[in-house]
Amino acid sequence: MSIRVRMTVLAVTGLLVAGCTSGGNEGATAAAPSATTTPPATTDAKPSEPAAVPPLPAALTGQRPDWKRCEAPESGQRPGPEWRCATVKVPLDHAKPEGATTPVALIRKEATDKGGRIGSLLFNFGGPGASGVDILPQAATEYAKLGERYDLVGFDPRGVGGSAGVVCRDDAEQAAAEASVDLTPDTAAEEAAYLKDNTAFGAGCARRSATVLPHTTTTATARDLDLVRQVLGDDKLHYFGMSYGTQLGGTYAHLFPSRVGRLVLDAVVDPTADTAGHARHQTIGFQRALDNYLKSTGEDPKAGTRRIARLLKKLDREPLAVGDRRLTEGLALTGIAVTLYGQSNWPLLTQALAEAERGRGGALLELADYYNDRDAKGHYATQSHSQRAISCADSSERPTAAEAKALIPEFRGLSPVFGAFLAWDTAGWCANWPVKGERSTPEASAPGAAPILVVGTTGDPATPYEGAEKMAKELGDGVGILVTNKGEGHGAYGTSPCVTKKVDAYFLKGTVPAYGTTCS
Repeated sequence: MSIRVRMTVLAVTGLLVAGCTSGGNEGATAAAPSATTTPPATTDAKPSEPAAVPPLPAALTGQRPDWKRCEAPESGQRPGPEWRCATVKVPLDHAKPEGATTPVALIRKEATDKGGRIGSLLFNFGGPGASGVDILPQAATEYAKLGERYDLVGFDPRGVGGSAGVVCRDDAEQAAAEASVDLTPDTAAEEAAYLKDNTAFGAGCARRSATVLPHTTTTATARDLDLVRQVLGDDKLHYFGMSYGTQLGGTYAHLFPSRVGRLVLDAVVDPTADTAGHARHQTIGFQRALDNYLKSTGEDPKAGTRRIARLLKKLDREPLAVGDRRLTEGLALTGIAVTLYGQSNWPLLTQALAEAERGRGGALLELADYYNDRDAKGHYATQSHSQRAISCADSSERPTAAEAKALIPEFRGLSPVFGAFLAWDTAGWCANWPVKGERSTPEASAPGAAPILVVGTTGDPATPYEGAEKMAKELGDGVGILVTNKGEGHGAYGTSPCVTKKVDAYFLKGTVPAYGTTCS
């Protein structure tokens, strides 16, 4: 699968990692802007008012969650007794709020300082498709200080996990696709197989998840969030979004600017980029991160890139046997990409590349399996299914194979390692998708909303720094407050002490930093 917006817990390092798309000055290294007290003037903000939908019935707004001891997730340990789970009903179609409903799964750990409690703090860890119900208890130590005064609340967005999670294919079908489909097709036969597999994936989603599939948009999830806010008893939404979660946060602010409480967007999706723009920016971002990794090892980035490209070309011709499986070019690319999400992962990349160059592909395959949610028994989780369903419900664009191929020369110039892979992905991801997409780019303008912290990291591979600049501008003057983290990796909270301190002060004290504040 492609390098898309993801957030999960990398067990081998304990690091939160993610993948996404973003904007950027093509081929340029992100430079931190000089600190200013006000953002630059916005001249092209999108319309601020969303299309009206009917009010929600009292049967939904009057719900009271029945908090119970959580069950163990499909793979993982049961959360401790301090965590409680519940389900809230939301409209399947917000245009028909009196009609059918669909569940939203929640998990909560109550604030430890009852007297100083501020409210609920909802988290989205990205994806799209990441399960907040599963991830938040695993990551909660990162948010211990916030948990003193907030109820920490995770949720599964509609179409994910316990919220009518989308399912598109079984383990055998997934394994067969990984083994046989070339993600950078070089021949007419490989191209036909690539497009056929993507069409088959969408058809599988339609067969297995027909009811929820047309309603998995980020707009619908943002409306769900507002209902959850009401059900939890909060006047304003306090929210921490990472990676794709920044798109969801921006959408919520656009829909409900007067209900914005304290929102933080970390590792920010560019709301102005279309399908090709996202792929182009991500190509730049991952190559930038690869260059930074190679510099850290003392190797010339251009020479190192050529070396890795040669390895991938060799794997394209002759995949490496790993037991009864094979390390293909596509799986190797995935394994390389996952290590670029955090600097503490870079030693894993050094080891895995060295082994692959000696003819042993086990390390890169294990990293790819981690990203692809494949366990030791060959079972795949369904986050990637939800991911594609949400992405394709959001985007109305359906690039053709010809349009993808036209991008390849440019993208290869930007990154000999990732370029062709991401160019092809523009056509493969939503090709022949069984439901229509909502719009070409998301809406994020939120005039009148309270200040929102927008945190960008200059070395972020998956959501390059420039996306944070674009989001801050789109949110509007005095709303999007840009904070720059000069560093590596995807996401700054918990890895940058400076950013962590400023985010904590914002959430706990309401302290808003100056626009353009820089951490290093």
